[in-house]
Amino acid sequence: MTPDRRLEWDWFAGSVPENVLLDESAYLESTYSFHNFRSRLPEAIRVGRGSSVYLGVMFDLGPGARVTLGEYVLMNGARIICDSEIAIGDYSLISWNVVLMDNYRLPLNPSGRREALRAALQREHRRAEAEVPSLPIRIGANVWIGFDCCIMPGVNIGDGAVVGARSVVTHDVAPYTIVAGNPARVVRAFKAEERRPHGAAHA
Repeated sequence: MTPDRRLEWDWFAGSVPENVLLDESAYLESTYSFHNFRSRLPEAIRVGRGSSVYLGVMFDLGPGARVTLGEYVLMNGARIICDSEIAIGDYSLISWNVVLMDNYRLPLNPSGRREALRAALQREHRRAEAEVPSLPIRIGANVWIGFDCCIMPGVNIGDGAVVGARSVVTHDVAPYTIVAGNPARVVRAFKAEERRPHGAAHA
C-alpha cells in the first residue's frame, strides 16, 4: 500500500479508508471493495496476517459497523452487509457469492418497506434502508462456507464447520459439523480423527 493508501496494482481509482487496518502480509485486490463502506468506527475493518480479500468482495458497512478477519482467511467475491459486527476466525474460507448479513436493512412489513423505498429517492445512490435491528455474526476458525451461501443475522458458526454450497443458514451451526440446504440442516458431524489438523500426531 502506498503512503496515500492506494494499491499499486488497483484498476479502481480509490484508496483504503483510514479506519481499515491491513496487516502488512494481508492482500487486498481492489479498493472497489469499499465502494459501499460508511463506517465511522476507529477500527472498522481489521484484516489479519496472511489473509486475502479478492476481487468482488464488497464491504457494505453502516456507520457503526465493524468487521474482523482473522489470520489466513481467504475471501473471494463475498458481500458483507454489516451494521453491527461480523467476525471471521483464522483459516476460514469464504467462497464466491457468499452473503453475510447481520441486518435485513428493511422492515418485514409491506407498509414499512414502501416507506423505505420512497425515502431511498433522497439518499445517495438511492440506498434503501430503515431502522431495523442488527444481530452480530460470528464465524469460528477453520470454517469453510461454500459458494452462493447466505448467512443470516445473529448466526454463530462453530470452529471447523462446513456449510454446503447454496445453503441459507438461519440458526447456529455447531463446531465440526457439515450443514447444507435451505434452511441449512445438519448433514453429519466430523469424527474425532477428522478434527485434527493435517499431519498432527495421533493421541
